[in-house]
Amino acid sequence: MDKQTMIDRLNEDLSGELGAIIQYITYAAKATGPYRPQLSQFFLAEVADEQLHAQFLANKIVALGGEPTTEARPVPPADTNRKMLQAVLAAEERATADYSERAKQAEEFGDKGLVVQLEDMVRDESGHAEETERILRDWPL
Repeated sequence: MDKQTMIDRLNEDLSGELGAIIQYITYAAKATGPYRPQLSQFFLAEVADEQLHAQFLANKIVALGGEPTTEARPVPPADTNRKMLQAVLAAEERATADYSERAKQAEEFGDKGLVVQLEDMVRDESGHAEETERILRDWPL
């Protein structure tokens, strides 16, 4: 993998993190019903992790000589709490898969520090997915 391809892939990941930040803030505002306070807080608590991921990616892109994207991945529309949680779960599962793939590519690229950071991000994203799955498990239809 060459440097420009790595920059391009990291920019795709950055776009995903920017989208996740917007998704969590938007869904926190849109949560309704008797569990609104807890659900809103759950969404907002995830913003800090996603922001740290976005900052790391932007810094790494610049360190590699690239320009960080400012384009966020689109946020899926969701009009119920359940749909919001399902959209969050899909996004976290995608991020986990993307970072797992990116860690392999970083290994191929020869950047051990990037490999370690991406593996940490896999842990974060898979933890977010597991927590969301647990919330959805008994969520009414």
